[in-house]
Amino acid sequence: MRSERDARGWSQAEAVRALRAKSSQNLPTDSTLLRNWRRWESGESRPDDFYAPLIAAAFDTVAPAFFPKARPSRDDELLTATGMDTLEFMGRLRMSDVSTATLDAVRITAERLCRDYASTDAHQLHREASGWLRRIAALLDSRLTLAQHKEVLELAGWVALLLGCLEYDLGRRGGAEATRRAARSLGLESGNIEIIGWSSELAAWFALTQGNNRGVIQAVDSVPPECADSGVGVQLAAQRAKAWARLGDRTAVDAALAQGRMLLDRLGHPEDLENHFVVDPQKFDFYAMDCCRVVGDDMRAERFARAVLADSTTLDGTVRNPMRVAEAHLTLAMVAARGRDLELAVSEGLQAFESKRRSLPSLLCIGGEVGRELMAHFPDDPRTQEYLDELRAVSGT
Repeated sequence: MRSERDARGWSQAEAVRALRAKSSQNLPTDSTLLRNWRRWESGESRPDDFYAPLIAAAFDTVAPAFFPKARPSRDDELLTATGMDTLEFMGRLRMSDVSTATLDAVRITAERLCRDYASTDAHQLHREASGWLRRIAALLDSRLTLAQHKEVLELAGWVALLLGCLEYDLGRRGGAEATRRAARSLGLESGNIEIIGWSSELAAWFALTQGNNRGVIQAVDSVPPECADSGVGVQLAAQRAKAWARLGDRTAVDAALAQGRMLLDRLGHPEDLENHFVVDPQKFDFYAMDCCRVVGDDMRAERFARAVLADSTTLDGTVRNPMRVAEAHLTLAMVAARGRDLELAVSEGLQAFESKRRSLPSLLCIGGEVGRELMAHFPDDPRTQEYLDELRAVSGT
């Protein structure tokens, strides 16, 4: 309780108010609840069946996950295993302390966290996902069936991948790489090909935004062959295309994009388009936009950018994916700069910096490309300096 409260920056009084907000019944006074909270947090007493669900709800979880049952001793099993008949042994293997409802709740939450990636504040989502990863890890200390153990490892792997993305978005390179490696280990332990593939995709993304284009190709080539035929294979093909674009090999770019589109067509239309770890046709257009911009195919780059903007904005003007929108504006800025329209280039470029939800390495990488284009054609114009000043402000330098 204390670690979850600290992660949110709450005082104990604020935690009590959050608890009260989750109750549909009248509760004791704040001073009484505060005394109870202090006893619960210190371990002096344990919340009863009435308060445990309210506390869990205050922290956006459920009671079985937040207050897991104590793990029973298994010494008797180990001591008597040799004398146990087969039916009894198999029966015990199927015993579990974790209910199906608890695992369902954790699975739903993990999927919701991955859907929130595109639009939720990165610091807020990182805190929430970190808390859930701790809860998922705690489930491994419970008695689980073999199937449950595998699923818990997979859920931990997906949340770890999400945390790696968020840490990199926030500019925490070292932490992001460590989390990526942990996710890969969870994928290997659980045998989940998608998690293994996405851990390599993250490595490719990290390398791309750091200017290590050969490292992108190496990361993509390192994945097991079966990954290339799964959903993540589309994303890996896109990262390969982006790297070849920066290396100046248009034939390799076209081949990689064709491979990705062919696989995307074969996989069919995905059900959960909001999940960050799902590649849909619009997302692939977003990658094609990047490749066209880099190789100088301005007509197609502009067409893809406008398609990304249209797809990422609802009829009422709400932006569904601010990070894609930012890169689309930078693409339009690059096209305008090459067309010697400085006013439009700066206007589009500055729009890219307006959103608070950012992937800092990607934004700085592409924003820097636009800045170099402006300096090449309009080095002395105050509007170029205005753009560069805003770029420096975003980078924090």
